[in-house]
Amino acid sequence: MQLRVLQQLSELSPSQWSQLQLTGNPFLNPVFLTALEHTSVVGGDTGWQPCHLLLEDAQGIAALMPTYVKYHSYGEYVFDWVWAEAYESQHLEYYPKLVSAIPYTPSEGSRVLLRIDYSFEQVLPHFLAGIQQLVRQYKLSSWHLLFPDQHSYQQGLKQNLLGRTSCQYHWQNTEGWQDFEQFLNSFSAKKRKNVRQERRKIVDQGIKLRRVRGAEISQSQLRHFYQCYQTTYQQRGRQGYLNMDFFQYLVEQMPEKIMLVEAYIKDELEQNCSIAAALFFYDQSRLYGRYWGSRADVDCLHFEVCYYQGIEFCLEQGLTHFDPGTQGEHKVARGFSPYLTHSNHWIAEPLFSQTIQQWLKSEQQQIEAYAQAIDLKTPFRK
Repeated sequence: MQLRVLQQLSELSPSQWSQLQLTGNPFLNPVFLTALEHTSVVGGDTGWQPCHLLLEDAQGIAALMPTYVKYHSYGEYVFDWVWAEAYESQHLEYYPKLVSAIPYTPSEGSRVLLRIDYSFEQVLPHFLAGIQQLVRQYKLSSWHLLFPDQHSYQQGLKQNLLGRTSCQYHWQNTEGWQDFEQFLNSFSAKKRKNVRQERRKIVDQGIKLRRVRGAEISQSQLRHFYQCYQTTYQQRGRQGYLNMDFFQYLVEQMPEKIMLVEAYIKDELEQNCSIAAALFFYDQSRLYGRYWGSRADVDCLHFEVCYYQGIEFCLEQGLTHFDPGTQGEHKVARGFSPYLTHSNHWIAEPLFSQTIQQWLKSEQQQIEAYAQAIDLKTPFRK
């Protein structure tokens, strides 16, 4: 088994790609990964330098792990600024580091594409041996595997990688709800009333909603979405990580994985005027809420576009899991529950590795206690 580093995914031919099994996850799809490079949202001066890890054996490609050399920690959502500060306090460099992740996408999933005759536990030791060699060769501080699925995370722990736990808020249809009303009836009376009031506010202001699948998204709808997306970032004093070419590429190349929610009103000429939008991805069982924006300050509009419309879509399509994005305790009152996600880490400097390991144990206890406390606040009838 040999490890090879790819500076661009375009180095792989279609026949080489075909040796790897698709997982169904939209973010590990070759279209999504190549879109990042094709539209320059990674590479260049973005701080995400592609350094993809390819395992090969006598039969060809065995496994591919999307990986990047990182010169900062933006766009990762596993926050390690305090680690960087600790390095700096000892006059050491934390950056650059090596990160295996989906850029700008804090969503749990497989982080390796495999040939059919290999499993993650079989290839992980080979990846780790090559990673540790690369880290030392190029004087990197560390390697980080962000938001792996639960199985991959546990395999990392077995290889003595450090483990870190985070808390998100996900919707899961564990009760077999068939429609939104049935879902809402599982709430306590007060919480059910609050949700209905929030949705009524949208209707009373003359705002309409529509869900559009990828192949049906028009150019004007995509432009309106992108304007909303950038407007929301500009309100925070910066530009969004992603550009219009990136979204255009995805809608054209993988429309079967995309759904757009659009909020609109009618203007004086009775023309539909888009005021907010959110772009979702989905696979066989999960919906992923990723990008949102609004050009109007409307009470409860974010809840309707990003949460309630997504839940309705899941119920209509038989999807059982909705990952609406990272952070946001306000999701709990709207039917989302604490959901633990993870990351694995290898720190090259032994003393820092030991110190961080102790810090992570304390943090995990706090995170798990927090999740248990928040779980008691969900709106469902106890």
